Amino acid sequence: MQVGIFGGTFDPVHWGHLLVAECCREECKLDQVRFVPSALPPHKLQQPITDPKHRLNMLHLATDGHESFVVNSWELNQPGPSFTYRTLEHFRQEHPEHEFFLLLGADSVAEFPTWKHPERICRLAHLIAVPRPGCPEVNWEPLRRLVDEATWQWCSPRVVEMPLVGISSREIRRRLAQGRSIRYQVPAAVEMYIYQHGLYQAENT
Repeated sequence: MQVGIFGGTFDPVHWGHLLVAECCREECKLDQVRFVPSALPPHKLQQPITDPKHRLNMLHLATDGHESFVVNSWELNQPGPSFTYRTLEHFRQEHPEHEFFLLLGADSVAEFPTWKHPERICRLAHLIAVPRPGCPEVNWEPLRRLVDEATWQWCSPRVVEMPLVGISSREIRRRLAQGRSIRYQVPAAVEMYIYQHGLYQAENT
């Protein structure tokens, strides 16, 4: 089975996330896209993050009905920061017969060389990147310099072109804090959940 791993805080999940997952699923012929919400992202340790319970519930609502989208809560149950290499090692140990693909935004590709054990990640999963509005084009070269040629050829980085959707979780949180509409930026079930639980009502960027 070919499994895409899509990590992030998903705070909240929005249509842009779902479009990334669907474009990568279709273009790379993935059997499954696994949404993996992080508990404590290393690059966001100083930022407030919504209760994992709510982020997980919203992901389930957003992906409900798509037979190839799965929500996995493994990172939420682990102590300490959420490191990608640990998550991939866990999934590989759990299902050694699966082939894993890591989904990345262009901004994440730029930061990838600073992640914990980037070379190990390249030995655990193939890399798929998507463009992001306001970000430079995907540039693999800084990462390529960190890994040997055999590993680079195996992880076979590629770019999946997709419509550029300028929706961000940060902007959604800001709009909610200002009492503005988020209609058509998140699935209707997620929008209803946010209002029912009073999420993002205070300024939180």
